[in-house]
Amino acid sequence: MTTLATSFRDVGIVAGRELRPLIRSPFSLIFGMIQPLVFLALFGPLLAGSLRGQAGGLGSDVWQWFVPAILVMTTLFGTSTVGANLLGEFLTGSHERMLVTPLSRQSLLVGRALKEMVPLAGQALVIVLVMLPFGFDLHPAGALLGLVLLTLFGVGLGSLSYALAVAVRRTDWMFWVVHQTLLFPLMILSGMLLPLETGPGWMRAVAHFNPLAHMVTAERLLFAGRIAEPAVAWGFVAAAATALVGLWVGIRAMHRST
Repeated sequence: MTTLATSFRDVGIVAGRELRPLIRSPFSLIFGMIQPLVFLALFGPLLAGSLRGQAGGLGSDVWQWFVPAILVMTTLFGTSTVGANLLGEFLTGSHERMLVTPLSRQSLLVGRALKEMVPLAGQALVIVLVMLPFGFDLHPAGALLGLVLLTLFGVGLGSLSYALAVAVRRTDWMFWVVHQTLLFPLMILSGMLLPLETGPGWMRAVAHFNPLAHMVTAERLLFAGRIAEPAVAWGFVAAAATALVGLWVGIRAMHRST
């Protein structure tokens, strides 16, 4: 079996192992739908009333601006917390048992991150279907590319989350300190919930160096069907850079955790 085929097999084994508990008990998937639907139901109408006609250059429909951002937010919360699962495996010893198997270290990272993308893809489908009757305009080709972009970003962010869990395994409370300290500034400086165009100049300048900001912009353009926009390419560059850095850091952390 070739190295590439072996890698795909290993990733499939890890992802399947991680998905089995979710299939047996899908309550967590249903519970995960509550937060994005609450944002759409309560925060969305506020935006519709205050940003009508200025939805980030996407026309007068604020839902075209807000729904893709909610999908990014769902991916962000889902993949950035996967390291917490690894902290639980440290306590039970299951992580050490996985390390002595012939599975490659990168498959342990990619398989676990892809496991998070499976329920997130289902949640994205539900969100889009719920919003279609409210005027959300779906462009299938752009939406599929948007999901690919989210997957690429999710693999990188999930790997960074696992690396953080390995680094703080002896003081696991530090995971949430670092997580919360970084997560909310990144969200605010991405223009995910409110447009940055009306913010101060320093905030817009800092946002240029925030990969999440490029991701959000690219997702909005993709779901609007504007695939050829240069900002979409920058979104894929940001996602690919996150994936490469995340895998590099994550694999090194996995080797050091033995």
